[in-house]
Amino acid sequence: MAIELTKEQKDRVEELLSKMTLIEKIGQMNQESVSIVGGFDVPFEQLIEMMTDGRLSKEEFENIMKTAKTDYHEDAIREGKVGSLMVQDPEKCNELQKIAVEETRLGIPLIFGLDVIHGFRSVYPIAIAEAGSFDTELMEKTANMAAKESRCSGVAWHFAPMLDVARDARWGRVSEGPGEDPYLGSCFARAKVKGLQNDHSKNENYVAACLKHFVGYGAAEAGKDYNTVSMANHILYNNYLVPFRAAVEEGAQTAMASFNDLNGVPSTVNKWALRDILKDNMGLPGFVVSDANAIKECVVHGIAEDEKDAGEKSAVAGLDMDMGTEIYIKNLEASVKEGKVSMEDIDDACRRILSVKMWLGLFDHPYVSEDAMKRYEEIPQDHKDLALKAAEESAVLLKNEGNILPLKKDAKISLVGNLAANKGEVVGAWAISWKEKDCVSILDGMKQEFSNVNYYPCGGPEGENNEEEIKAACENGDVIVAVLGETVAMSGEASSRADITLPGKQKVLLEKLLASGKPVVLVLMNGRPLALSWEAENVPAILEGWHLGIQMGNAIAHILSGKKNPEGKLSSSFPAMTGQCPIYYNHPNTGRPAGNFKFTSRYLDAPFTALYPFGFGLSYTNYEYSELSVTDNKDELDIKVKVKNTGDREGTETVQIYMQDVAASIVRPVKELKGFEKVTLSPGEEKTVNSKLSKKQMGFWNNQGKYLLEDGLFRIYAGGNSATELFEEIRVNFNGVEKEPDYPTE
Repeated sequence: MAIELTKEQKDRVEELLSKMTLIEKIGQMNQESVSIVGGFDVPFEQLIEMMTDGRLSKEEFENIMKTAKTDYHEDAIREGKVGSLMVQDPEKCNELQKIAVEETRLGIPLIFGLDVIHGFRSVYPIAIAEAGSFDTELMEKTANMAAKESRCSGVAWHFAPMLDVARDARWGRVSEGPGEDPYLGSCFARAKVKGLQNDHSKNENYVAACLKHFVGYGAAEAGKDYNTVSMANHILYNNYLVPFRAAVEEGAQTAMASFNDLNGVPSTVNKWALRDILKDNMGLPGFVVSDANAIKECVVHGIAEDEKDAGEKSAVAGLDMDMGTEIYIKNLEASVKEGKVSMEDIDDACRRILSVKMWLGLFDHPYVSEDAMKRYEEIPQDHKDLALKAAEESAVLLKNEGNILPLKKDAKISLVGNLAANKGEVVGAWAISWKEKDCVSILDGMKQEFSNVNYYPCGGPEGENNEEEIKAACENGDVIVAVLGETVAMSGEASSRADITLPGKQKVLLEKLLASGKPVVLVLMNGRPLALSWEAENVPAILEGWHLGIQMGNAIAHILSGKKNPEGKLSSSFPAMTGQCPIYYNHPNTGRPAGNFKFTSRYLDAPFTALYPFGFGLSYTNYEYSELSVTDNKDELDIKVKVKNTGDREGTETVQIYMQDVAASIVRPVKELKGFEKVTLSPGEEKTVNSKLSKKQMGFWNNQGKYLLEDGLFRIYAGGNSATELFEEIRVNFNGVEKEPDYPTE
């Protein structure tokens, strides 16, 4: 658990609060973005929109920007009207902090926040990839690495981890979260919170986590970003809230409200979600911040008639800090005087913000030291090593027909694809603070690992294919490694796709490479599960590389050469066709489950199963599961299963334990992940893996928010992915077992 405030620190917060004016309190609730100002005829945001939609050329935009300057809101800081900014330059942070600490009446420090989703300077794999490592110790270490690096740049608050359960691969932001499963998401959440927050050995080693996006954002209708979300309460309780509860239990300090409406109420103004559930029920100790401009957008939602009304509804709902709209600082003083927002609500918000700043040590250590500023001018070797380990464990081998992989070190390789040489494409969406000189492209890594690599760009996600380069690649290589997929801009925020097959003319490129008769290895770079039915049928070897961070090139090369035996698993199901979305393994059964005849829950023109299911991932060796046993041991089930390496290489397998509640008072999932363990086995070695399933974790929340433990028949599954059919049945009685807390009703 994270370290809590001492009594002395709590007393300091209360003393400050007693001295603050109303406007100073509201000032703490105001987060400013660094603004671009200048001789514009229209607002800067509109200029960006005009350039994006083509009304303004890049050259015209650049000419306008020559008159611009950066506004850091120094005067507003002096007036005590700013509590937070998004800045990552340590010298500028110190400069602004000096104004807040030394030039204001009460000397309250600023908190600098930033989106640090998967690394700061040392970018590690995107979350959907790293979750597939099933290595929680690794997840904790990469988070702590990011905390140390960002704190030395003045950033003490990460808008991370992103914990949205996401089941629709069309949604671009699947890249930022830990996938489709609430249990794996919970393990990810706990690890990230520990890594970000718990290393208090030095003031510079920890930051405040900000859980996002609360709540239901990953279920946006049709996979369109910012879209509406509608779901039954039991789905919300048993899936989308689960990782957030785990993170708060681990001590997460702050959270961010999501853009979407949930059953008709935008999260920004949703008192039931923010106050009743997140703060009162879960016990979030710190504050809730809006997503960017979200308070203003409540007017567009149609939940508020104007900005003042939106601000009032947000403050009453428990939205403590306004990101970027200035609605609080402009309107809340009048709203309090009019009795529309209570002083209790203002004091609660301000107290929470001050408490997080106190917890971070900003009152005693507000500045970045000269030593810290220089600490990461170059990335230290141990950070590179950790980024490499994370990348190696996160890649997933999807197919290896005929054991094409690993490749021989002296193989004559034609490396194909624009993405292979592009350093900027390895970092993935929402990487902000990286430098190109630190990035290892796949071309860089391949040349380090193999003695005979020739590179032919040929084509990529955008633009035309180069026929001459394709011909040369086919003629000159004994084996072709094609690096294809999505650009970074094709996933992440505002990057939903209605067609999640390989974009552009990459399939045509693959067809021509395969027509050469040479062995073809497809290495994917992408931020979401792709629909790969054609590729899975025609390409002999497929390695899912995701966007693996600064060491991606070395990691991919090590796997292709066999220096690293792949061990990653999928944290999200891959559809065969886009039209299967949303697709996820832990779905409820219907009265007519999908089958090979017409009158079942299926499509006429698509498979009814995932192409590659959750938890799937191959190795250069093989594993055999046997002798599953399940024993009732009072408050828990003891689960044992034998796993044997039947191949000729050492490998690491992720043993996965699933549960099915056979009959309950509401329809339950066909399977639910309940545990996993990584085990390393030598060729021919067999181990018995012991797992325990707490009976407390075998229940569920119903639509009234009650947590139920119902006696009955359960099936326990064990295997290497969610499609495992090895199971044992057991009848379970829950007499005397402690239950999870209930949720408040709306």
